[in-house]
Amino acid sequence: MTPDAQAGQTSRQISPDSGVLWTEPGAWQVAAGVHRIPLPLPMDGLRAVNVYVLETEQGLVLVDGGWAIPESRSLFESSLKQLGYGPRDIRRFLVTHMHRDHYTQAWVVGQETGAEVSLGLGDKASMDLMHDEALRIDPNLARLVAAGALDLAEGWRQMMPREERPVDNYGMPDVWLDQDLVLDVGGRTIDALATPGHTQGHYVYADTAGGLLFAGDHVLPTITPSIGFEPAWVENPLRDFLDSLAKVRALPDLQLLPAHGPVAASSHARVDELVAHHDDRLKLCREAVAGGARTAWDVAGELPWTRHNRDRSALGPFDAVLAAFETLAHLELMALTGELVRTDLSDGTREYSVPALSVD
Repeated sequence: MTPDAQAGQTSRQISPDSGVLWTEPGAWQVAAGVHRIPLPLPMDGLRAVNVYVLETEQGLVLVDGGWAIPESRSLFESSLKQLGYGPRDIRRFLVTHMHRDHYTQAWVVGQETGAEVSLGLGDKASMDLMHDEALRIDPNLARLVAAGALDLAEGWRQMMPREERPVDNYGMPDVWLDQDLVLDVGGRTIDALATPGHTQGHYVYADTAGGLLFAGDHVLPTITPSIGFEPAWVENPLRDFLDSLAKVRALPDLQLLPAHGPVAASSHARVDELVAHHDDRLKLCREAVAGGARTAWDVAGELPWTRHNRDRSALGPFDAVLAAFETLAHLELMALTGELVRTDLSDGTREYSVPALSVD
């Protein structure tokens, strides 16, 4: 998640389904036949990921699966047991996107139990890249260079926690979802909607009859989703993300069931906040370039970060990387629309400037 809107006051972290902090372990009922299971993450910024359990007559269908680490697996099984189930009762995983905190445990459990695992086709390029033995250079390094964050690129390899066997936990899914689909999930009719932006293969799952939106990382209640943090580089992930927000906004107003954060009452209200946030960031980025900032890293140094309006220098290493990527995405969108001019330097760095005024 980007550091623009880190978790706010504790009161914003109370989830109405549990009445306690949204990260509190358990199997919390959010609707009839639907439970939320928060699972731990080995990261400071994001403490947990929500996995949603849908009970059907044919067995369990889960939205996302968590990170394949021992602490998560233990709590995953104990939470299912609290509901009277075990991993072998799972028939299907609807994974919102390929990030490890959503996909890897789903894939491992699917291999053990035969549960079907689905993933958006837009994530296939990143999955292929991860499994290409000839490609051992992290593509995020090139993105950091493009942002002008050369010093940050040097330390990138040490920033991300790793599973013991990361590629082994990233096998290919059983089903690739392509475009928008209508799924029969044990008697529930669910719209599987392609929502690229956070990753190219991101999907949300809308149960409009039940008034529920399983939003993954596309719409989060207290933080802003990171844009384009995926191995296969996408030139304009912010354009895709804003288009996807418009698609979700066109749905009925639904209860927001996010991957990170508490359950929220209105998907519309949060989408509107996210759109306004990015409008503001675009304005601030353009002003920074007009004031002399040239690279995305320079611009990020001119912007406030987190709810406390911190300076870029106060961010931790991982949040600094996300800040570089997000700022690059905003500048690329303005270069696409002609609001800024991009110049590519020989070392791979991208610089931006305000277009010169034309003289008639």
